Amino acid sequence: MTLARSVADVLSDHVTLEIESIDRMYLNLYVPKLQYESGIVGFFRGHLGYTFASSALMDPITKDFVKSIERFCKDEGVDLITFEKGQRKDDIAHEYLESFEGNEGVLFVGKAQEKTTTFRTEKRTNPYTGRPYPWIVRASALVNQYYMYCLDADFGPFFIKFSSYFPYNAKLCLNGNEWAKCQAAKAGIAFEPLDNGFSSCEDPARLQRICDRLNDKKIDALARKWFARLPHPFSAKDRRAGYRYDISILQAEFSLTQVLDRPLTGRVFFEEVIRDNLDLGRPDQVSLIFERRVNRRTPGRFRTRVITEGVTPSLHVDYKHTKIKQHHKLGQALRTEMTINDTRDFGVGRRLHNLPALRGIGLKANRRLLDVQRTSADCHIGEDAFVQVCAPVNIDGQRGPALRFGDPRVQALLSVLVVFRLLPDGFSNKTLRAHLAPLVGLDVAAMTAGQMTYDLRRLRLLRLHGLIERVPHTNNYQVTSFGLQVAMFFTRTHNRLLRTGLSQICDPVPFDSPLRRHFDKLEAVITDLVGEVGLAA
Repeated sequence: MTLARSVADVLSDHVTLEIESIDRMYLNLYVPKLQYESGIVGFFRGHLGYTFASSALMDPITKDFVKSIERFCKDEGVDLITFEKGQRKDDIAHEYLESFEGNEGVLFVGKAQEKTTTFRTEKRTNPYTGRPYPWIVRASALVNQYYMYCLDADFGPFFIKFSSYFPYNAKLCLNGNEWAKCQAAKAGIAFEPLDNGFSSCEDPARLQRICDRLNDKKIDALARKWFARLPHPFSAKDRRAGYRYDISILQAEFSLTQVLDRPLTGRVFFEEVIRDNLDLGRPDQVSLIFERRVNRRTPGRFRTRVITEGVTPSLHVDYKHTKIKQHHKLGQALRTEMTINDTRDFGVGRRLHNLPALRGIGLKANRRLLDVQRTSADCHIGEDAFVQVCAPVNIDGQRGPALRFGDPRVQALLSVLVVFRLLPDGFSNKTLRAHLAPLVGLDVAAMTAGQMTYDLRRLRLLRLHGLIERVPHTNNYQVTSFGLQVAMFFTRTHNRLLRTGLSQICDPVPFDSPLRRHFDKLEAVITDLVGEVGLAA
């Protein structure tokens, strides 16, 4: 068994199983008509026939719902417990799951007080008659939340959390990897689990096809199935009138699990990743993998962090409300997982039917991160590629001068290309200037019209050399795969090899380096040789 030497070696030669799937999902369950004040009024006056709408009318519904939960627990023999402050709910669920017999049912119901959005009545006064009247307003309150931990034959463990106060919004939490385990077991595919994943499988291709089948319709069916089995705050009459739960995506995780041949392989991977992130520039400028254009008005933080907890390192990349985490899972697998906390970060709606689009974004981002890491570790280019960049070009009658390797402006330009490689919407001239100006010592706000025109010429030059290409029907550009390799090779060779090496061998040298000692020995040997043959110094 050979030892991996780089990120590229790890990904190409030391992965024994590779599975990508929907991971944990946290979903909003809500009645659309009851999410705004006028909808609440319509429920009580239009649907139930009251002459007014007031929070006093919500109280009987709340009491009936809580009593139905308590009655359900008693009739089904299910424990109803109160979570203590700081208590890990997942640990309790794991204990109940281990002792549960059967493949489906309610494990237990837990109660906890949490702040949530509700509606209350505010007393107002008619300015003309002086008579008081109730008015429904949105508010927040600390109310009991009921966690119903269940086991499903198709999805494995999950929970639904109901608010005990009107309009009884709920949350559904499930795990796509657990669903895949249930389906693989039913299909008779032998596998070994790895937490919420797989450490080995007799038929990886078939397992991947199973993971690909999980979709919004299956998740919706899970919710409807358990709505019919668990206590429900709304009556059958309410549901027939259209007061039914809909589902939206609050948080979605998409994972790529690559099981490695041995723990040392994972250590090699992260040592290379950490070294590259520390050397390539300020991490807070890295906004690579999320396929979105970033400008000065884009909210949020854009950063890369390398975190070591104990001896297990992890890489974190942030974009708006979205994060990618990469870690060495249980010392056995490389886990890359993207967590989308707001689907609007990518111009996608929150309704559950948008899951296929989000899945494509999440899994593609994971792959693009690995592609950048692989290219970073293996960024050599051949002589023809070097000449293509460093020699003048003539494409369809358009002449482009050479991009000189040692030109500081060229190096700055190539450094910026690394940042923009993974933005599918591309980057504009304006975005380029915002990142390039600090690298060449200029203030973006003070750039003249002539300098802006020069920026446009640089974009044309990069395009002629094949480093970027125009996004069709736009004024934006994308970095090509060739462009990324060239940018990596040029900047890394210039910054790490030439600048570092020359600083160690040229006078004055501030420290005694191994490279300087070897050059001194070489110089002494050459001097002795010159003396032996009688040549003048």
